[in-house]
Amino acid sequence: MKLPNNIEGLIQAQNNQDSTTFAEYFTADATVADEGSSYSGRDEIKVWNRQTTKKYQMHLKPIDFNQTGSKGELTVEVTGTFPGSPAVMQYHLELDGTLISSLKITA
Repeated sequence: MKLPNNIEGLIQAQNNQDSTTFAEYFTADATVADEGSSYSGRDEIKVWNRQTTKKYQMHLKPIDFNQTGSKGELTVEVTGTFPGSPAVMQYHLELDGTLISSLKITA
């Protein structure tokens, strides 16, 4: 499956546990919603990603990606040190050019 460069880069940053690069794929005022919490801006997104990655040692494997206009949906298999691993999750994305303006993660 061929993914857009920004989505491929986001997955690679996650799998490399590189929270700084991960956050750079988002707009300056982007939002992330995950596990009932919201994070705004690159700094909060970077901290959230660092803490979550450290806690769960997550690794993403893309399964499917669909994009219509500025909306994208990425289906990933997430493995890590969390109950129920591996799990299939949906990454609901709002795209602003090559950057992500919104990410909502659902099971």
